[in-house]
Amino acid sequence: MLAFDFGTRRIGVAVGQTMTGSATAVGTLPARNGAPDWPAVDTCIAQWAPARLLVGLPYNMDDSDTTTTATCRAFGAKLARRSGLPVDYVDERLTSNAAYDELRSERRSGTRARRIRPEDIDANAARLILLTWMGTF
Repeated sequence: MLAFDFGTRRIGVAVGQTMTGSATAVGTLPARNGAPDWPAVDTCIAQWAPARLLVGLPYNMDDSDTTTTATCRAFGAKLARRSGLPVDYVDERLTSNAAYDELRSERRSGTRARRIRPEDIDANAARLILLTWMGTF
């Protein structure tokens, strides 16, 4: 299973295994002005050969859509058409904040040697989206 944290500059990606309940941030894919690099997305899907795709949907705290919710839905719909795989949407509110907090905690404890980059946050947010779908976050 692959999870995507869609953004206008980068798309965070994580891979997960439902049998073990594990998820790993694997990196980011480029996007330019909100347009994904579709060949890179296709290559990622071919590389990991998932059975299902997950796309994070941002919501406001009052459950209303954000300005990017529709764009994320459109990304998921195009993913489904291009890949032929089922796509599930996952409430991702606060995952980027939680992803940053986790990485900052790792940095403070010394388990993370390098500084935190935006790409790290996006990939870790995708991991949290996947864990949310599995019910372990």
